[in-house]
Amino acid sequence: MLWGVDHAELTRTIDATCRLTGEFALRSGQHATEYFDKYRFEADPVLLRAVAEHMVPLLPDETDLLGGLELGGIPIVTMLSSLTGIPAVFIRKEAKTYGTCRLAEGAEVAGRRVTLVEDVLTTGGAVRDATTALRDLGATVDVVLCAIDRSGQPSGPVGDIGLQTRPVLTKADLDTVRAIVASRSE
Repeated sequence: MLWGVDHAELTRTIDATCRLTGEFALRSGQHATEYFDKYRFEADPVLLRAVAEHMVPLLPDETDLLGGLELGGIPIVTMLSSLTGIPAVFIRKEAKTYGTCRLAEGAEVAGRRVTLVEDVLTTGGAVRDATTALRDLGATVDVVLCAIDRSGQPSGPVGDIGLQTRPVLTKADLDTVRAIVASRSE
C-alpha cells in the first residue's frame, strides 16, 4: 500500500507505472517520444490517493473550491476533495449546450477562490482556457496544482497569466529517478 509514501517513493512508482516511450502527439500539438499516461495512476485507487495526499500541503489556505479539469483532473480533484473536505467543481472544456448549460459543474464559482487541479501540464493550454473562463464567471484563480509538470519551466507554463503552478512531480524529478534506477541496473 502506498498511502503515506514519501516523495522519492511516489516518484519511483509514478515513473515506473506511467512513463511510456514511443511516438506521441500531445494536446498542444507537440510531439514527444515520452508520454506520462496519467490514467495509469488515476485508475489505481491506491496510487491516486498517494498523488492526492501529496497535493494536500500544496493547497493555498484560502481555497474555497477545488476545480478539476475535464477529464484527467476529475479523478484527482474528487480524491483531493475527499481528503480535505473542500468542495469540488468539475470544469468542462466548454459549457454544455443542454441541461444547465454550465462550464463549471457543482458549486457556484462567482466570488470564490478556485484552485485548479490538473493531471499533467506541458504548455498549459487547457489550464489557460479554464482560468480565463472561470475568471470571466467571477472566480479568483491564482494557483493550479498538478500531478506532473512536464513543461521544464522553473515556474510552470502558465505564469504569464498570473497563475502559480504547484506540481507534485516535475519531469526533472521523474528523469532523475529514471537515471538512478538505470545506473543501479548497469
